[in-house]
Amino acid sequence: MRKINRIIIHSTATPEGRAVTPEEICRWHREAGKREIGYHYVIGLDGTVHNGRNSAIAGAHVAGYNQNSIGICYVGGVAKGSKTPKDTRTAEQTAALKKLIAELKKEHPSATICGHKDLAVTDCPSFDVSAWLHLNPI
Repeated sequence: MRKINRIIIHSTATPEGRAVTPEEICRWHREAGKREIGYHYVIGLDGTVHNGRNSAIAGAHVAGYNQNSIGICYVGGVAKGSKTPKDTRTAEQTAALKKLIAELKKEHPSATICGHKDLAVTDCPSFDVSAWLHLNPI
């Protein structure tokens, strides 16, 4: 069993309101040379939490951090009609993210929660995870 020390939040970097399926993300990741979807969970616009990669298997979502982390990705992260990063989470996605993190923290109590941009040069997940957690404790 993998020792999980991080729960890392991502966005699909797709325009606000555009639905994206885990299958579509899997196709993108395969086209980028990965075996399968890199995230363990994907949160759809309606707040549905979809399983991605089996959580017993290391993810493929942040170089250098995959072995001991769980990757969660929400659909969105970019303003409509542009490539400008924007926190586009719906109320349903935000509630689902909070619930999923709480469940994962029960399984992995020592895991820290962070955004992709806390570990790499990127705008992903288009919001400050630590500031959000400060206002919304898990």
